[in-house]
Amino acid sequence: MSVLITIGIIVFFIGGILLYFQLNGGLGFPWLAFYAKGKESGFSFGEISLLRKAAVDTRLDNPTSLFWSVRQLDKTIKNYILKVRAEGKEDDPKTVHFISNLYDFRKRVEFNSPKYKAGIKSTREIVASQKVRINLAGSGASYVSSVVEPGRKYLALSYPQGPALPPGFSWKGQKVNVYFWRAEDAGYFFESKVIDDYLDRRYPLIHVAHSDNVVRSQKRRSIRCEVNIGANIYNLPSIDSANETLERTPGLRARMVDISEDGCALLVGGKAKVGLPLKIQFTLTDHPLVMCGIIKGISFDQTKNRSLLHIQAVPPSLKIRNKILSYVYNIFEERKEIKKRISYS
Repeated sequence: MSVLITIGIIVFFIGGILLYFQLNGGLGFPWLAFYAKGKESGFSFGEISLLRKAAVDTRLDNPTSLFWSVRQLDKTIKNYILKVRAEGKEDDPKTVHFISNLYDFRKRVEFNSPKYKAGIKSTREIVASQKVRINLAGSGASYVSSVVEPGRKYLALSYPQGPALPPGFSWKGQKVNVYFWRAEDAGYFFESKVIDDYLDRRYPLIHVAHSDNVVRSQKRRSIRCEVNIGANIYNLPSIDSANETLERTPGLRARMVDISEDGCALLVGGKAKVGLPLKIQFTLTDHPLVMCGIIKGISFDQTKNRSLLHIQAVPPSLKIRNKILSYVYNIFEERKEIKKRISYS
């Protein structure tokens, strides 16, 4: 009798294992390769299991590609969302949390790509049209400019725009600190000296000496994309009163020019104040959304009397974050190409 019981327990145990495998990908799923690749890529056991679930649910042909292919991740996320939509479960808290985890994995895979890790070490690698901020050493004044031509011996920059300078001032010989954000990369800083000041030219320029000591000061924390959509701004008494309730009355009109899960950039008429808490209401495709945040920086264009506001957002709810990331990553190819690139200097 005891032998039969033992055999029964073994059969039950084996049956349970086979049932588990069948419900979670089947024996044809590359279990060992998938978990080995996941660990090699730095994912925890729980994270690998979540990715396996997504691969199984969307019947991915090559599951291990999730650990290195942004395209496969986008396809998996899209198919998973379509699946839960059809089941009426898209707004289920567990589903929302799972989709948010998928976006976290997607961001990690993208930031592991060489273009985000390599960076640059010399100003000779800076490309034309790169926007820069110039701080005049010893004065604390800040000016905006852009790279007109990356020459062999110098950077030709558009004439710096900012606070008024003393009569007869020349940039030639001035020591400067230069800051810039490199697209899809990080923030950089270098010290240099102005070689020449060409204020008298038809297109005024300054020439700044190259530097081979470029410091990568801040890596990007999130992926952003350019947009060109209308938005409404509402003042908040404090950032503690941030909320995601849709407003029924019009606010101050603005134009959103880029967005990420961490914030956005807005064009508004007139001047604004750093540190001001705001509520921003906008529509991505057919989804009206709300983002709250604080103005962390302002670029004022005196000739056009308008400001570009850099907003650092309060972390949005997972539901809104997922919708923003769906748009940023263009999961459903909803994002229309911006016909005219918006520039601001």
